[in-house]
Amino acid sequence: MGILYTKMKIFHYKDKIESLNMNTDKIMPPVHIRIKPTNVCPHNCRYCAYRADNLQLGKDMRLADYIPKKRMMEIIDDIVEMRVKAVTFSGGGDPFYYPYLLDTVRKLSKTPVKFASLTNGAGLNGEVAEIFAHKGTWLRISMDGWDNESYSFYRKVPEGEFTKVMNNMEDFKKLGGGCFLGVSLIVDRKNSDHVFDFIRRLKEIGVDSVKVSPCIVSNDGEANNEYHRPVFEKVKEQMKSAMEDMDDKDFEIFDAYHELDNKFIKEYTWCPYLQILPVIGADLNIYPCQDKAYNLEEGLVGSIKDQSFRDFWFNDKNKFYKINPSIVCNHHCVANTKNKIVLEYLDTDKEHMGFV
Repeated sequence: MGILYTKMKIFHYKDKIESLNMNTDKIMPPVHIRIKPTNVCPHNCRYCAYRADNLQLGKDMRLADYIPKKRMMEIIDDIVEMRVKAVTFSGGGDPFYYPYLLDTVRKLSKTPVKFASLTNGAGLNGEVAEIFAHKGTWLRISMDGWDNESYSFYRKVPEGEFTKVMNNMEDFKKLGGGCFLGVSLIVDRKNSDHVFDFIRRLKEIGVDSVKVSPCIVSNDGEANNEYHRPVFEKVKEQMKSAMEDMDDKDFEIFDAYHELDNKFIKEYTWCPYLQILPVIGADLNIYPCQDKAYNLEEGLVGSIKDQSFRDFWFNDKNKFYKINPSIVCNHHCVANTKNKIVLEYLDTDKEHMGFV
């Protein structure tokens, strides 16, 4: 198995990178699209960035929004025609509570487009689970609590939901197929003592990968670092032990638990990843990324309420440069490091290119 988590994937699409140059009118389709089909989620995670009042993410999100079935089918047709490589379903809400997810993945499974989803795992069963198991590329389950009591505390769900999710994951792996099952373990002060033991338990039920990340508590990078500082070394020690004891060819542990300063401050004035990995919201608006979704004042690229996604994408390249990250994106950004790498590549002096 090759490297799953790498910032270098985009460099396998050289034509796409060259099309990002502001001096050309050429527009190429996105490589990857996030679709947020619904804003409904029965879990009420206390750290959820889409529902936290003190975070900019999701500030204009309406819980009732979802993509109508007819429009979703049209979007999928556009994606296939545009030769987009991959689609990830995410929230907003939980994609597995979108009433037309089964119809959507049935349709996608008959195309060359790869698909994946983020989910809380409670709805991972039935035919939709079968399709993901045999036709999907990956699933990632978001987790925090390590037993029924703690899980209910984090998510305001009835006790027993944790057991249900764990059973769903174990049953999913028994379906066979090639879908890669990962868990995103969100660490805060409360669960920081349980990282090593919980990773071991996840390996025992057959999970393929665990990604450990810090919860986001503020729009300010230093405030997040200050929150995690009392438990930081303890978590890092558990991660080191887990990787030494458990990481192998059949089980990956990805350590994304680190200080967050490099994800907040932006010095560049346009966002390459807007054209590489845009977001289609449940409100049928287009956003540059999941960290700017449902922020109409600072993050709206445009709307497909009255036009097809294909027509929207190719009608005017200028819309891709109207968002200035140095002004409106000084908050958590998953694409920040990747943006800087792409911009450095594009800014290379052509006269000195040969002096490698």
